[in-house]
Amino acid sequence: MRLSSGYKILFFLVVITFSIRGWSQELICDVTINSDKVRTVDNSVFEDMENSFEQFLNQRRWTSDVFKQHEKIKCNLNIIIDEMPSIGQFSASIQIQSARPVYNTNYESIMLNFADRSWQFEYVESQPLDFSDNNFNSNITAMLAFYAYIILGLDYDSFEELGGTNYFQRALNVVNMAQQTNYPGWKALENNRNRYWLIENLTNQRMEPIRSGLYKYHRQGLDVFSDDPDKSRDEILQVLKDIRLIKRQYPASILVISFLDAKSDELVNIYSDGDIQVRRQAYNLLVEIDPTGREDYNNIVN
Repeated sequence: MRLSSGYKILFFLVVITFSIRGWSQELICDVTINSDKVRTVDNSVFEDMENSFEQFLNQRRWTSDVFKQHEKIKCNLNIIIDEMPSIGQFSASIQIQSARPVYNTNYESIMLNFADRSWQFEYVESQPLDFSDNNFNSNITAMLAFYAYIILGLDYDSFEELGGTNYFQRALNVVNMAQQTNYPGWKALENNRNRYWLIENLTNQRMEPIRSGLYKYHRQGLDVFSDDPDKSRDEILQVLKDIRLIKRQYPASILVISFLDAKSDELVNIYSDGDIQVRRQAYNLLVEIDPTGREDYNNIVN
């Protein structure tokens, strides 16, 4: 069948539209599910769950920006199923990681390395995963959307000072809606290392020096490190000084802990070379901020 010129143009526009949408998703998330703790005859539900979670994260548009393939954010969700109290009900812990490429290198810097140990949800095979910013649909999509927004917010913060604010506000909205349920992990009084406190810190103006520090650390530090390592170390040193001030004011800040969970190994590598005075300053700052990591930080000055 031949198409008239008008239909050809319409067909071309439709193809282009779908092509843009197909390439504009923002995340490349690898989901792995470990169900070794659960005894079940049929493991197909976990395979279906894994694929479903990946599709939800990777095929949904989370922003209005168009991401090229090489700009997509790489992330991992490692889910351990701890219990299956009954068919279709699950209790799990999850490790969330994301990374950001460093300019002019093959190196990727970890942005988020966070453990969430209180996820309860219901799932049956082939269950559609619906999500809306304005409604609580399920604890699955609330959880996945929350961390999608956290990953996006941290990534945007690293390229523009406080650039992730919009996504942290969306994550906060997810928390506010989920608090109306009885699912754990969303409320302030449960513990100080849950979803509530993570987003509380990220949207707390008094914690903004850490978020501003993400921009300085990456754009003024890592991204230009190969050109001027000493200057980059000085820039990152100032970030550590700002984090020390936050740590003194808020000793239990989950944002400080989360920053070091992602960056401690990298910081050891950054300051294992260069001017010894700068290295000693970095060592003293890191030991004060994170005394439990002293043994690792010793490599900076040894």
